[in-house]
Amino acid sequence: MASGATEARRPQDKAPIPGVKNLIAVASGKGGVGKTTVAVNLAIALKNMGSAVGLLDADVYGPNVPIMLGTNEQPRALDQQNILPVQAYGLKMISMGLLSPGDKPLIWRGPMLHSVMQQFLRSVRWGQLDYLIVDLPPGTGDVQLSLIQSVAVSGAVVVTTPSVVALADVRKAVEMFRQVNVEILGVVENMSYFACPHCQGRIDVFGHGEGKHMAETFGVPFLGEIEIDPQIRIGGDSGKPVAALGEDAPGARSIYAMARNVAARASPLDSGSAPVVQIL
Repeated sequence: MASGATEARRPQDKAPIPGVKNLIAVASGKGGVGKTTVAVNLAIALKNMGSAVGLLDADVYGPNVPIMLGTNEQPRALDQQNILPVQAYGLKMISMGLLSPGDKPLIWRGPMLHSVMQQFLRSVRWGQLDYLIVDLPPGTGDVQLSLIQSVAVSGAVVVTTPSVVALADVRKAVEMFRQVNVEILGVVENMSYFACPHCQGRIDVFGHGEGKHMAETFGVPFLGEIEIDPQIRIGGDSGKPVAALGEDAPGARSIYAMARNVAARASPLDSGSAPVVQIL
């Protein structure tokens, strides 16, 4: 267990998951910003830094975590109340993509989403974890609210890109977590820049500095910039995440820097607990 993996602040009236010290939600205001890529590589980086880590793919409409981890193994049910998660790259993982593989779309309403979230949170035998990373679907819908209603969330990581359109939706995600008193661990700016291999210069494909500016505007930490690197995309498509290749692999250094900032922010802020807003 890493020395920096300590139990984060939780609301006292929501039962934690047994054995899980920190539950970190990875969210975005809109799709297409690389949220799942960030979640997968964050989980692997934390594991490689010495922590016990689980990854819950809560994006039930677009469960891409199995593809990015290169596995289609189905979780094993011990009985009606206990499910063993799949192991991949040293992570314990569960995803709707393992239970409902193929191209058939899931057309579910709120109560069904709440039910599957409860199963993932309460029936999966996670064991002892320093971090459970939860990859939320984009936006501010039923799955996000179901998670916040059901379990003590240590904090949220909000993923964006430098584009103004993406940042407009970040405001909604930040405000959602604030309204339900979930700690914002910080903002990650994905696809931040491209390092030209020929001139060694930095090319700001989607703009520059907007993610940091947004974090400052909301008074939340800025967790770092993740560069545009072909190896990050190739790793996700091939089931070989770049973080699994180590910190010195192309494209991995900025991911590990972000992961260290997340780990530092997940440490206890104080001995008190924040007030809780109940969602009815």
